[in-house]
Amino acid sequence: MATLRGIGAAVRARPGTALAVVGGVLALHVFLPPLVLTVTRTPWTYFAFNPWLARLPDYLVSSVPLEQKLDFLSRVALFWFTADGPYGFPEWGFAVDTMDLARFLAMSLLVGAYFALVLYRREQGRLAGWRAGTSRASGIVGACAGVLGLSTGPCSVVGCGAPVLPVVGLVFAGLSSGTLALLSGASRLLSAVVLVALPLVVAWLGWQAGSDD
Repeated sequence: MATLRGIGAAVRARPGTALAVVGGVLALHVFLPPLVLTVTRTPWTYFAFNPWLARLPDYLVSSVPLEQKLDFLSRVALFWFTADGPYGFPEWGFAVDTMDLARFLAMSLLVGAYFALVLYRREQGRLAGWRAGTSRASGIVGACAGVLGLSTGPCSVVGCGAPVLPVVGLVFAGLSSGTLALLSGASRLLSAVVLVALPLVVAWLGWQAGSDD
């Protein structure tokens, strides 16, 4: 398939660059939200991996039905950052569950493939001048939009029952419930748009690179 052939050729041409971009975007997804909240709200005071994960092997071989296992494992929190508030409640929190991590990895791999393809096409003389600059800038904007559009965990603002919010929504205190709902919907829409558009662009660039080989 031309698309896969083109992506493979681009990654093989610059494996170090592709790996660095993947690692950098993954680190942004994990650390940028708590850093933004640390600067704008309160420094985080606690980080932890879910202690239940130590029981994961026992859970996998237990008699729990497979469908129930898959449902639970798809939403279990893996780790979280929290900041203590003045009244015994968390000031803010950022939790990452299994689906979040899968989304982080998918976005990181797509952005890594995107930059590898852009550089590969430029080396081929098929992407030059303003088109190369625009392509790189689009990739950076897409990666940052995906990071800042991510939602926090549902128990991360002032305890369980709090709404799922985009990280940028937690930056501002005292927002109305309507504004919070709007930010939450916009966050999910933005994440969906990025996750749909980026694979299409990568597939198109990969097809072009594969067809030219």
